[in-house]
Amino acid sequence: MPSLFQPRSTDRRMLRILAISGSTRAASRNMALLRAFAAAGLAEVAVMADLAALPGFSPDLEGPPAPPAVEVLLAAIAAADAVVIACPEYVHSFPGALKNAIDWCVSRPEIIHKPIALLHASHRGDEMLVHLRRVLETVSSRFAPDIFLRVPIAALPEAEVVRVLAGAELKAALARFVRALTDWVDEPVISRPFDGTALDGADGLP
Repeated sequence: MPSLFQPRSTDRRMLRILAISGSTRAASRNMALLRAFAAAGLAEVAVMADLAALPGFSPDLEGPPAPPAVEVLLAAIAAADAVVIACPEYVHSFPGALKNAIDWCVSRPEIIHKPIALLHASHRGDEMLVHLRRVLETVSSRFAPDIFLRVPIAALPEAEVVRVLAGAELKAALARFVRALTDWVDEPVISRPFDGTALDGADGLP
């Protein structure tokens, strides 16, 4: 089975993150943000870019084994120290492709205690974030809703998007995000309450 991650080095340990875009759009700003996250070199980030390749969820196909594309997703979740999701808002909620991917995970052990956090590429989408947080806190005991970074590039011209994604300010914000996520991965607790501060943009870029 193909792996999204390289074999882990024995002489260093970087946080290993599976980054998932909730959009299947080729020019997705959320995907661009995740690729910038991977390129920053702050963690070992594998970007999953093909949610559209997953078949529609059916309990009759859960297996084991599940369909090959699903097994690749599940293996990547199992291999990751944490999952980071960046997702657009569609009709006041999150896209069906992401919901389909989550549905494939619900009855499997890979997701149950996996640390999960969110990046967000828009100045809008809070209604979607509420729905997504509710789902993620249901499927994982280690969803961390207050580890959150908003990078509002969705409405910017392409040249400005490129500038922001390559900038030192974003890299510094991502470094803080990774430090918080690393601390959460290492915490010997099952869950923690959400204090609401991230929704107010406390961890976002201006």
